[in-house]
Amino acid sequence: MMEFLTSNFKELSLYVFDPNKRIYWGYIVSAILLALPVFFFTLKQSAEKASFFGFLRFLFPKHIYLATSAKHDYALLVLNKLLKAALFPTIVLTMVPVALGVSDAFEWVFGAHEPVMSSEIGIMVVFTLLLFIFDDFTRFYLHYLLHRIPFLWEFHKVHHSATVLTPFTIYRSHPVESYLYACRMALTQGFVVGLCYYLFGPSLKMYDIVGANVFVFAFNVMGSNLRHSHIWLSWGDKVENWFISPAQHQVHHSANPKHFDTNLGSALSIWDRLNRSLIKASEINSPLKLGIGKQYQQHETLWGIYINPFIQAGLKLKGLLPSRVRN
Repeated sequence: MMEFLTSNFKELSLYVFDPNKRIYWGYIVSAILLALPVFFFTLKQSAEKASFFGFLRFLFPKHIYLATSAKHDYALLVLNKLLKAALFPTIVLTMVPVALGVSDAFEWVFGAHEPVMSSEIGIMVVFTLLLFIFDDFTRFYLHYLLHRIPFLWEFHKVHHSATVLTPFTIYRSHPVESYLYACRMALTQGFVVGLCYYLFGPSLKMYDIVGANVFVFAFNVMGSNLRHSHIWLSWGDKVENWFISPAQHQVHHSANPKHFDTNLGSALSIWDRLNRSLIKASEINSPLKLGIGKQYQQHETLWGIYINPFIQAGLKLKGLLPSRVRN
């Protein structure tokens, strides 16, 4: 047990050095730099003077980072890591068998062939781009299902129960949702690897920056940590037609019924445009209230966060609760 705890706490302490984690130090630094113009704009509106400590108070207001909701986020980061380490290795899908199955299926249907491309750089670009696009689409689609299927919403509701947003809110998720996303990742990566293995052969390399997909790295550098924050950063209407800005994701967390089930995308906003669920930051004219209203009472404690979704989902499956997603 001590070895298990020590190992996992060590892994947690290394998140800040892992470019595949949202709280990687480089992404935090980029978020702070992107927050600077927002800070100066805020000062201009209030006619206050700029100062280093004023900027720190702007970045880390006590009423947000010491809120009960935020404290739950910190605890869930640790508890979910331990649960994932204890349970997921034995029950979650893995990429390799999926990739082998997909490659074999393509060969069985279409037959064997020579690689369709010989350029190593070309293969790397296509493989990296396909990984990013397929990953982003499947994230959107699973997110859409979590919102639209009533019993799944009960688990996703944990994430939306946050009444304040911090970069740690990304880790505010129920283990059932985390399991679904882990399976999604294995299926998505397995499909793309299997397809590209069939098309290009075994020499597959991803174009990366310090170990992260170059497109994912760019997404995180461009303010991913501000998505879950109080800092309103918009890219403008033209860019937001293609990419989800931090401000747009904050709209996704709005408690206003007009904003429910909108801006479901992760990096690309084209899926929301096709789904007619896109809201641009310029369409918001008043401060947002976050959360799920009175339903937050189901998530006021860590016990409630973990157990109540099972109870509520079970009641919806039995038909004892209305089948509406939001009730």
